[in-house]
Amino acid sequence: MRTVPSAAKRGSLWKAIVKYRVLIIMTIPGLLYFLINNYLPMFGVIIAFKDLSYTKGILGSEWVGFKNFEFLFKTENAFIITRNTVLYNAVFIVINVVMAVTVAILLNAIRRKLVSRFYQSIILLPYLLSAVIIGYLVFSFLSVEFGFVNKLILEPLGIDAISWYSEPKYWPYILVIVNAWKSIGYFSIVYLAAIVGIDSEYYEAAVLDGASKWQQVRSITVPLIMPVIMTLTLLQVGRIFNADFGLFFQVPMNSGALMSTTDVIDTYVYRALLQMGDIGMASAAGLYQSVLGFLLVFGVNAIVRKVNNEHALF
Repeated sequence: MRTVPSAAKRGSLWKAIVKYRVLIIMTIPGLLYFLINNYLPMFGVIIAFKDLSYTKGILGSEWVGFKNFEFLFKTENAFIITRNTVLYNAVFIVINVVMAVTVAILLNAIRRKLVSRFYQSIILLPYLLSAVIIGYLVFSFLSVEFGFVNKLILEPLGIDAISWYSEPKYWPYILVIVNAWKSIGYFSIVYLAAIVGIDSEYYEAAVLDGASKWQQVRSITVPLIMPVIMTLTLLQVGRIFNADFGLFFQVPMNSGALMSTTDVIDTYVYRALLQMGDIGMASAAGLYQSVLGFLLVFGVNAIVRKVNNEHALF
């Protein structure tokens, strides 16, 4: 049975609105942004189920049901882009966690604040660079004619120059290295903040007990920052179907010879939309990515809440 809110409740709600009216007004631009940029475009989801005609428009175009999805999944493209997206992100997550925690522990061991801040700035710099700049930096290393690797490493050793942008087998390693170089600085700063928050009395007690630095890291540092590690890891898992478009498009220079190892869902949607002009299939691939990501985000969110609640009990 539904109950009508009492006058007292309505009055308290109105008082709260009046009291926080400035904050409410400040949220309006943000709400409008999300409405216009994130929610209104969702109307375009119906394109995935239509044979879009520019003359007829979105609403007037013919419904084709799941034919766009059928065409996508009948080709090997769906398997390749899904495999690449998931496997790359899985490797990125593992490597970033291990190396970022290691770097954070090393930074925390530096006692001189000025030196520590300098190192933090240096390792954070790649995270702030655009994908275009990173792409050309990688090109300066891997260029066949003038690249650092071919000219200054392979050539003096008597090894023939490698055409890096024509050999797909090398790119799983190249992309993992570039992503680690770009991302580890950011994650290490987050973990460093968690490490700094650990009470120094734990380490003082460990020193009195004769614990070595490695034993302190293994028994104190890592266990106490584990909730942060788990939370960040689970949040990354929630976006495992979303690839870094700049990394997979700009760094390989959009080389067609590398598609088997560099094409992911995001780059496939871009190419299908702008280069092949297949709007229906591009929309189907985008919706496929969004639905899987939506389900995964909800699942991961439930896990994160459970982990945080269990940790709070202790």
